[in-house]
Amino acid sequence: MDLGIKGKVAVVLAASKGIGRGCAEALAEEGVKLAVCARDASTLKTAADALRKKADLFEKTCDVTDEASTRAFLEAVRARFGRIDILINNCGGPVSGGFKETMERDKWLQAFERSLYQVVRWTQAVAPEMAQRKWGRIVNVVSTSVKQPIDGLLLSNSVRPGVLGFTRSVSRELAPSNVTINCVLPGFTLSDRTRELSQDRSKAEGISADEWIRRRAADIPAGRLGSPREIGDAAAFLCSERAAYITGVALAVDGGGLRALP
Repeated sequence: MDLGIKGKVAVVLAASKGIGRGCAEALAEEGVKLAVCARDASTLKTAADALRKKADLFEKTCDVTDEASTRAFLEAVRARFGRIDILINNCGGPVSGGFKETMERDKWLQAFERSLYQVVRWTQAVAPEMAQRKWGRIVNVVSTSVKQPIDGLLLSNSVRPGVLGFTRSVSRELAPSNVTINCVLPGFTLSDRTRELSQDRSKAEGISADEWIRRRAADIPAGRLGSPREIGDAAAFLCSERAAYITGVALAVDGGGLRALP
Protein backbone atom coordinates (compact mmCIF):
# COMPACT_ATOMS: atom_id res chain seq x y z
CA MET A 1 0.00 0.00 0.00
CA ASP A 2 1.31 3.42 -0.97
CA LEU A 3 0.83 5.61 2.10
CA GLY A 4 1.03 8.76 -0.03
CA ILE A 5 3.58 10.60 2.14
CA LYS A 6 6.71 10.43 0.00
CA GLY A 7 8.58 13.73 0.25
CA LYS A 8 6.81 14.85 3.43
CA VAL A 9 8.98 16.13 6.30
CA ALA A 10 8.71 14.29 9.61
CA VAL A 11 10.06 15.21 13.03
CA VAL A 12 10.59 12.13 15.19
CA LEU A 13 11.43 12.69 18.85
CA ALA A 14 13.67 10.38 20.87
CA ALA A 15 14.53 8.56 17.65
CA SER A 16 17.90 7.11 18.58
CA LYS A 17 16.48 3.81 19.82
CA GLY A 18 13.36 1.88 20.75
CA ILE A 19 9.95 2.97 19.54
CA GLY A 20 11.22 6.34 18.30
CA ARG A 21 13.70 4.63 16.01
CA GLY A 22 11.04 2.16 14.91
CA CYS A 23 8.84 5.08 13.85
CA ALA A 24 11.73 6.72 11.99
CA GLU A 25 12.54 3.49 10.14
CA ALA A 26 8.92 2.99 9.06
CA LEU A 27 8.64 6.57 7.77
CA ALA A 28 12.01 6.38 6.02
CA GLU A 29 10.84 3.42 3.97
CA GLU A 30 7.89 5.53 2.80
CA GLY A 31 10.23 8.13 1.34
CA VAL A 32 9.71 10.67 4.09
CA LYS A 33 12.41 13.24 4.87
CA LEU A 34 13.45 12.83 8.48
CA ALA A 35 14.48 15.20 11.25
CA VAL A 36 15.42 13.14 14.29
CA CYS A 37 16.62 14.03 17.75
CA ALA A 38 17.65 12.49 21.05
CA ARG A 39 19.55 13.60 24.13
CA ASP A 40 22.51 11.26 23.75
CA ALA A 41 24.77 12.28 20.86
CA SER A 42 26.44 8.88 20.54
CA THR A 43 23.29 6.78 20.17
CA LEU A 44 21.74 9.44 17.95
CA LYS A 45 24.72 9.31 15.57
CA THR A 46 24.51 5.52 15.38
CA ALA A 47 20.82 5.66 14.51
CA ALA A 48 21.29 8.54 12.08
CA ASP A 49 24.07 6.73 10.20
CA ALA A 50 21.71 3.80 9.62
CA LEU A 51 18.65 5.91 8.77
CA ARG A 52 20.61 8.09 6.35
CA LYS A 53 20.96 5.07 4.05
CA LYS A 54 17.17 5.13 3.57
CA ALA A 55 16.16 8.78 3.86
CA ASP A 56 17.15 12.41 3.48
CA LEU A 57 17.96 13.00 7.12
CA PHE A 58 18.81 15.77 9.58
CA GLU A 59 19.84 14.99 13.15
CA LYS A 60 20.49 17.16 16.17
CA THR A 61 20.72 16.49 19.89
CA CYS A 62 17.75 17.84 21.80
CA ASP A 63 16.16 17.50 25.22
CA VAL A 64 12.51 17.30 24.18
CA THR A 65 11.37 18.56 27.60
CA ASP A 66 13.49 21.72 27.44
CA GLU A 67 11.94 24.75 25.72
CA ALA A 68 15.20 26.33 24.51
CA SER A 69 16.46 23.01 23.15
CA THR A 70 13.12 22.41 21.44
CA ARG A 71 13.13 25.84 19.83
CA ALA A 72 16.70 25.45 18.54
CA PHE A 73 15.93 22.05 17.05
CA LEU A 74 12.79 23.20 15.25
CA GLU A 75 14.53 26.29 13.88
CA ALA A 76 17.26 24.05 12.49
CA VAL A 77 14.71 21.69 10.93
CA ARG A 78 12.87 24.55 9.21
CA ALA A 79 16.17 25.94 7.97
CA ARG A 80 17.04 22.55 6.45
CA PHE A 81 13.67 21.41 5.05
CA GLY A 82 11.54 24.55 5.02
CA ARG A 83 8.54 23.02 6.75
CA ILE A 84 7.25 20.29 9.09
CA ASP A 85 4.44 18.01 7.91
CA ILE A 86 4.55 15.19 10.46
CA LEU A 87 5.32 15.07 14.17
CA ILE A 88 5.90 11.90 16.17
CA ASN A 89 5.63 12.93 19.82
CA ASN A 90 7.74 10.37 21.68
CA CYS A 91 9.39 10.65 25.08
CA GLY A 92 10.49 8.17 27.72
CA GLY A 93 8.01 7.64 30.52
CA PRO A 94 8.36 8.77 34.14
CA VAL A 95 10.12 6.72 36.79
CA SER A 96 8.47 3.52 37.92
CA GLY A 97 7.12 2.93 41.39
CA GLY A 98 3.94 2.65 43.41
CA PHE A 99 2.39 5.00 45.96
CA LYS A 100 5.20 4.71 48.52
CA GLU A 101 7.93 5.27 45.94
CA THR A 102 6.38 8.39 44.41
CA MET A 103 5.76 10.66 47.38
CA GLU A 104 8.13 13.43 46.25
CA ARG A 105 6.60 16.44 44.52
CA ASP A 106 9.48 16.62 42.04
CA LYS A 107 8.66 13.18 40.66
CA TRP A 108 5.09 14.26 39.90
CA LEU A 109 6.23 17.49 38.25
CA GLN A 110 8.73 15.58 36.14
CA ALA A 111 6.04 13.09 35.15
CA PHE A 112 3.75 15.93 34.06
CA GLU A 113 6.54 17.54 32.03
CA ARG A 114 7.67 14.33 30.31
CA SER A 115 4.36 12.59 29.77
CA LEU A 116 1.81 15.33 29.13
CA TYR A 117 3.19 18.85 28.76
CA GLN A 118 5.88 17.70 26.34
CA VAL A 119 3.11 16.56 23.98
CA VAL A 120 1.23 19.83 24.43
CA ARG A 121 4.29 22.02 23.82
CA TRP A 122 5.52 20.25 20.67
CA THR A 123 2.01 20.19 19.24
CA GLN A 124 1.69 23.93 19.88
CA ALA A 125 5.00 24.44 18.09
CA VAL A 126 4.04 22.74 14.81
CA ALA A 127 0.24 22.58 14.49
CA PRO A 128 -0.30 26.22 13.41
CA GLU A 129 1.95 25.89 10.35
CA MET A 130 0.33 22.56 9.47
CA ALA A 131 -3.11 24.14 9.69
CA GLN A 132 -1.99 27.05 7.53
CA ARG A 133 -0.82 24.67 4.80
CA LYS A 134 -3.97 22.51 5.19
CA TRP A 135 -2.03 19.29 5.81
CA GLY A 136 -0.48 17.74 8.87
CA ARG A 137 -0.16 14.57 10.92
CA ILE A 138 0.62 14.32 14.63
CA VAL A 139 1.02 10.97 16.38
CA ASN A 140 1.49 10.76 20.14
CA VAL A 141 3.22 7.63 21.42
CA VAL A 142 1.62 6.86 24.77
CA SER A 143 0.95 3.47 26.45
CA THR A 144 -1.84 0.97 27.03
CA SER A 145 -1.62 2.09 30.68
CA VAL A 146 -3.96 4.94 29.73
CA LYS A 147 -6.68 2.31 29.24
CA GLN A 148 -5.62 -0.29 31.77
CA PRO A 149 -3.28 0.79 34.61
CA ILE A 150 -0.07 -1.18 34.99
CA ASP A 151 1.04 -2.11 38.51
CA GLY A 152 4.14 -0.24 39.62
CA LEU A 153 3.69 2.63 37.16
CA LEU A 154 1.64 5.02 39.27
CA LEU A 155 3.04 8.20 37.69
CA SER A 156 2.45 7.00 34.15
CA ASN A 157 -1.01 5.66 34.99
CA SER A 158 -1.97 9.01 36.51
CA VAL A 159 -0.54 11.52 34.05
CA ARG A 160 -0.55 9.90 30.62
CA PRO A 161 -4.35 9.60 30.29
CA GLY A 162 -4.30 13.39 29.96
CA VAL A 163 -2.70 12.94 26.54
CA LEU A 164 -5.87 11.19 25.35
CA GLY A 165 -8.04 14.07 26.56
CA PHE A 166 -5.73 16.59 24.91
CA THR A 167 -5.62 14.62 21.66
CA ARG A 168 -9.36 14.13 21.41
CA SER A 169 -10.06 17.79 22.18
CA VAL A 170 -7.47 19.22 19.80
CA SER A 171 -8.47 16.82 17.02
CA ARG A 172 -11.82 18.59 16.72
CA GLU A 173 -10.15 21.96 16.34
CA LEU A 174 -7.57 20.82 13.78
CA ALA A 175 -9.81 18.58 11.64
CA PRO A 176 -11.19 21.42 9.46
CA SER A 177 -7.60 22.21 8.41
CA ASN A 178 -6.87 18.61 7.31
CA VAL A 179 -4.57 18.09 10.30
CA THR A 180 -5.03 14.85 12.21
CA ILE A 181 -3.78 14.01 15.69
CA ASN A 182 -3.91 10.48 17.08
CA CYS A 183 -2.37 8.30 19.77
CA VAL A 184 -0.59 4.98 19.45
CA LEU A 185 -0.75 2.88 22.61
CA PRO A 186 2.10 0.36 22.67
CA GLY A 187 1.62 -2.70 24.83
CA PHE A 188 4.63 -4.56 26.18
CA THR A 189 7.30 -3.89 23.58
CA LEU A 190 10.85 -5.21 23.58
CA SER A 191 12.50 -1.81 24.07
CA ASP A 192 15.06 -0.31 26.45
CA ARG A 193 12.20 0.99 28.59
CA THR A 194 10.84 -2.55 28.99
CA ARG A 195 14.30 -3.90 29.78
CA GLU A 196 14.73 -1.24 32.48
CA LEU A 197 11.32 -2.11 33.87
CA SER A 198 12.19 -5.80 33.86
CA GLN A 199 15.27 -5.11 35.99
CA ASP A 200 13.27 -3.22 38.61
CA ARG A 201 10.23 -5.49 38.69
CA SER A 202 12.13 -8.80 38.55
CA LYS A 203 14.08 -7.88 41.69
CA ALA A 204 10.85 -7.15 43.54
CA GLU A 205 9.41 -10.50 42.43
CA GLY A 206 12.59 -12.45 43.12
CA ILE A 207 13.04 -13.69 39.55
CA SER A 208 15.40 -12.97 36.69
CA ALA A 209 14.74 -10.18 34.22
CA ASP A 210 14.41 -12.73 31.41
CA GLU A 211 11.83 -14.66 33.40
CA TRP A 212 9.88 -11.48 34.09
CA ILE A 213 9.74 -10.74 30.35
CA ARG A 214 8.76 -14.36 29.61
CA ARG A 215 5.83 -14.11 32.04
CA ARG A 216 4.67 -10.86 30.49
CA ALA A 217 4.77 -12.49 27.06
CA ALA A 218 2.73 -15.44 28.33
CA ASP A 219 -0.06 -13.01 29.31
CA ILE A 220 -0.32 -11.65 25.78
CA PRO A 221 -2.66 -13.52 23.40
CA ALA A 222 -0.12 -13.15 20.59
CA GLY A 223 2.35 -15.00 22.81
CA ARG A 224 5.17 -12.46 22.53
CA LEU A 225 6.20 -8.88 23.11
CA GLY A 226 5.91 -6.42 20.26
CA SER A 227 8.83 -4.90 18.40
CA PRO A 228 9.55 -1.17 18.11
CA ARG A 229 9.15 -1.42 14.34
CA GLU A 230 5.61 -2.80 14.72
CA ILE A 231 4.70 0.29 16.71
CA GLY A 232 6.41 2.39 14.05
CA ASP A 233 4.38 0.79 11.26
CA ALA A 234 1.14 1.68 13.04
CA ALA A 235 2.33 5.25 13.53
CA ALA A 236 3.33 5.51 9.86
CA PHE A 237 -0.14 4.44 8.78
CA LEU A 238 -1.73 7.13 10.96
CA CYS A 239 0.58 9.65 9.24
CA SER A 240 -0.59 8.59 5.80
CA GLU A 241 -3.06 9.85 3.24
CA ARG A 242 -4.89 6.55 3.71
CA ALA A 243 -5.66 7.60 7.30
CA ALA A 244 -6.89 11.11 6.46
CA TYR A 245 -10.34 10.44 7.99
CA ILE A 246 -8.93 9.07 11.26
CA THR A 247 -8.36 11.62 14.01
CA GLY A 248 -8.66 11.72 17.78
CA VAL A 249 -8.27 7.96 18.16
CA ALA A 250 -6.17 5.90 20.58
CA LEU A 251 -4.91 2.83 18.73
CA ALA A 252 -3.66 -0.03 20.92
CA VAL A 253 -0.79 -2.01 19.37
CA ASP A 254 -0.40 -4.75 21.93
CA GLY A 255 -0.98 -8.23 20.50
CA GLY A 256 -4.44 -8.37 22.07
CA GLY A 257 -3.16 -7.80 25.59
CA LEU A 258 -5.53 -4.99 26.51
CA ARG A 259 -8.61 -6.29 28.36
CA ALA A 260 -10.34 -2.95 28.81
CA LEU A 261 -13.13 -1.93 26.42
CA PRO A 262 -12.21 0.78 23.87
